[in-house]
Amino acid sequence: MIFEKILSLSKKEQKVTANMREHIKLLCNACDLFRTAMEKDNRDLMRDVIDLEREGDSIRRDIISLIYEGAFLPYLRPDLCRFVEIVDNVFDVLGDTANSYLDGKIPEQIKSECIRIAYFNLKICEMLLITFEAMLKGEDLREKTLAIRIYEKKIDDIKFSLIKDIRKIPISNFWEGKILSEFISGLATISDIIESASDHLQIINVIMK
Repeated sequence: MIFEKILSLSKKEQKVTANMREHIKLLCNACDLFRTAMEKDNRDLMRDVIDLEREGDSIRRDIISLIYEGAFLPYLRPDLCRFVEIVDNVFDVLGDTANSYLDGKIPEQIKSECIRIAYFNLKICEMLLITFEAMLKGEDLREKTLAIRIYEKKIDDIKFSLIKDIRKIPISNFWEGKILSEFISGLATISDIIESASDHLQIINVIMK
């Protein structure tokens, strides 16, 4: 049983799983902060999102270092590292999207829908954390990964609607349009990467059995 294996982990391995948990929790905090910053149109909070990205990168380095110092058996290390890198990629995209927000201005016509995506990004991230905890307990992950896919589908639907809407919005120059396009693309890409992370948890789950 996976649960029995987790109980028998060395201190180094327990540190890795604890750090992985904190990495995902920090990502949830970053997604929540991003949503709040959008709702309040608070640029200082949006800059804090970028600071959390740097903190996430530090945790990633610690995890990878511990793994390659000998935590877990060699056959499992690449998949654990890959999962951590995928989660860190979400931080990167979130930070880039926060920068796009700071560099541009979100038209009022689409602001509420962008906030909806930010809300669903938070929920899908929280579900990733729940899925990770379930994996550690040896639970079946299918319902949880299905919930992640449902959130991702909702975000895709909003994104396609936004793409139609922004075509009707007057853009004063090339750079304004580029920044807006990058913002919406980044906002919608976050859920795609989290879905990939949940798929990789399924792989790890199978390997550990």
